[in-house]
Amino acid sequence: MRVVIAEDNVLLSSGLELILGTKGIEVAAVVTDAPGLLAAVAEHAPDAVIVDIRLPPSFRDEGIRAALQLRRERPGLPVLVLSQYVEKVYARELLTDGAGSVGYLLKDRVSRVGEFVDALRRVAAGGTAMDPEVITQLLAGPGGNAVDALTPREREVLTLMAQGLGNAELGSRLFITDNAVQKHIGNIFMKLGLPAADGGHRRVLAVLSYLDSVAG
Repeated sequence: MRVVIAEDNVLLSSGLELILGTKGIEVAAVVTDAPGLLAAVAEHAPDAVIVDIRLPPSFRDEGIRAALQLRRERPGLPVLVLSQYVEKVYARELLTDGAGSVGYLLKDRVSRVGEFVDALRRVAAGGTAMDPEVITQLLAGPGGNAVDALTPREREVLTLMAQGLGNAELGSRLFITDNAVQKHIGNIFMKLGLPAADGGHRRVLAVLSYLDSVAG
């Protein structure tokens, strides 16, 4: 796998490059701003992009804007966004095309090397990887009456779904059977008014989009 990193913090970008190198992932380029990211992707055609939401010069939304532009120009391009904080608006924007291959992680997650690399590989393979803290805050948001109807176990299942875990991984993590997992997922879709037949990363994106809309 080859990736391009857009991160203006030299210590973090160097750390990412080192981590990925030890895992057999090639870093084709490291850039510090949005124009550099667009140019690097055009030059190297990477398998995935890792981008900080806030890049120079204003440190507001340059990174996510560049990521969204890349997704428009290259539909399905795997993008893993890093952020210092949970920013619901940006999470929603990243998910709106429903195409999968997206991730949203807090920067603290990078220090958990195994989780970070697993998330990157999942995104590159067409899945989703959402930081547990992002999901927790969305679930806790105001106006989520339908979400309030979920049982504690269903919330656990929803959180793990949003991280990109499949049914087998869900069952293993929660020590429940595959039938129990399917039952919980069916109940979640029913309570959120979402189509139960929707599968794979599309179901995760649908749930996340719904949660983000009701969370404001």
